Amino acid sequence: MLVLRNVRPWGLDAVDAALDGGRIVAMDRGLPGGAEEIDGRGDLLLPGLHDHHLHILATAARRRSVGLAGLVSEAAVSAALRAAPGDALRAVDYDERAAGLPDAALLDRWEPVRPLRLADRTGALWVLNSAALALLGDQPLPPGAERDAQGQATGRFWREDAWLRAALPAAPPDLATLGAELAALGLTALTDATAHNGPDEAALLVGRLPQRLTLMGAEALGEGAGYTRGALKLLIDERDPPAPDALAKRIGAARAQGRTVAAHCVTEGELALYLAALDLAGGVRSGDRVEHGGLIPPAFVRTLAAAGLTVATNPAFIHARGDRYRAEVPQEQWDWLYPAAGLARAGAALLGGSDAPYAPLDPWLAMRAARDRLTAAGYPLGLDQRLNALAALRLYCRGEIAPGAPADLVLCSGSLADVLGDLSAERMRLTVIGGNVAFNRAAAASPRQ
Repeated sequence: MLVLRNVRPWGLDAVDAALDGGRIVAMDRGLPGGAEEIDGRGDLLLPGLHDHHLHILATAARRRSVGLAGLVSEAAVSAALRAAPGDALRAVDYDERAAGLPDAALLDRWEPVRPLRLADRTGALWVLNSAALALLGDQPLPPGAERDAQGQATGRFWREDAWLRAALPAAPPDLATLGAELAALGLTALTDATAHNGPDEAALLVGRLPQRLTLMGAEALGEGAGYTRGALKLLIDERDPPAPDALAKRIGAARAQGRTVAAHCVTEGELALYLAALDLAGGVRSGDRVEHGGLIPPAFVRTLAAAGLTVATNPAFIHARGDRYRAEVPQEQWDWLYPAAGLARAGAALLGGSDAPYAPLDPWLAMRAARDRLTAAGYPLGLDQRLNALAALRLYCRGEIAPGAPADLVLCSGSLADVLGDLSAERMRLTVIGGNVAFNRAAAASPRQ
C-alpha cells in the first residue's frame, strides 16, 4: 500500500490518500501507515493526464531520426543529412519551403549513397531516395506509392507508414524511455490514434509503457489484454478522399463491432465528408469523435455540438505552427483554427491530444496554447478561442479523486492557483499509475550512490 500524506485533491482540504490494488482505497486525515509513504507537503493532487490523440510508435521512432524542422533552404537540409551519422538515414519534419515537394531524384542529390527515408512535416508523405527504393527489391508497391507518367516510382509514398515499416524493418523503438518521459510530464493514459493499428501494432505496444493504453485502429484490431480497444479510425485525406458510401460502410462495420468511430478531419472538406458519411450510416453515436478539427467554420461548430460529436483538439499546433498559419491563412479564419472556446460555448465535448510526433508532446505546453493562443514567436492567433486555465487543464486532466477511483494521480507543487498560473511541467513532483510510482522528481534528482 502507498499512502500519500498531506495532499490537496483539486486544491481542497489536505488529506491522506491510501492506494492499493490499483485504486484509491481511502481518503481521510491521519490514515494508518502503509508499506510506502510520500509526504505531499500540502501540494496539489490531480487526476493523471491523458493524451487523447498521439502516435506512439512514430513518436518513439522520431527519437532516432534527423530532425529537419525549421530548415527552409535546400542547403540547410542537405547539410543536416550529410552530417548525420549512420549507414541509413531516417529524417522527419521536412518543410516544402526548402525545395518544394521532394522526390527520389531530389533526395539523391542530398544523399546519393546511404538509404534515406524522409517524412514531410505533416507525416502524410514519405519519400525514399534511390538507395532506399533499391532495398524494396521487386515486391509490388502499395496503392500510395506514386508513379510518374512512364509508370516509374517517384519515391513518394502517401500514407503508407505501415507498409514501409514492414518493407524497411528497423530496430524496435525504445518505448521504455518514451514511457518514462511521458510519466515525467504527468501522463498516465494514452490514446494511440493511428489508423492502421492492428494486431501487430498492439503486440509492439502492450506492456512496453507504464501508461494505460487505448488503441484506435482498423477493423482488424480486436479486443486484447493490456489495452482498451478504442474507436475505428477513419483516415480522411482531402488529397484523395474516399466516397461517402465507402466511409458509411466502414462506420456500419464499426457499429457491428460495438465500436465508436473517429475521423481525421483537419480541413473543412474532410469534416463535411465525415458528417455526410455519418448521416448515411444512421447518425452519430455517443463517443464518436472528430480528430484534430484543424479548421471548423462557425456553422460547423453548431452542427457538431447538436450532433453530440466529441472533438479531440490539438492546441499545441497554435504554438508550433501558428506563425505559419498567420502567414498563410486569411485573418478572418484565424478563429476557425483548432477552435476551443467556441465549441465549448456551443456545448460540444472537448478532449486534448498532442498528435505527437507531429506537434510537441508536452501537454502543459498545449494547455498554455489553449489558454493564451500565442504562436511560438509570441503573436496572437484567434484570441476569441481562448479557454480559461481550468478548462485548458481539463482537456487532459479528467476523472475523480475518491475512494474506488483508479489510482492514476499526479502531485504538483503549489496550490491549484499556482498550477493554473504556470501550466508547466516544472511543477510536476510525482506521477502514480495504477498505484505505482512512475515518476518521482525527488528520486530522479537524488545523486546515485
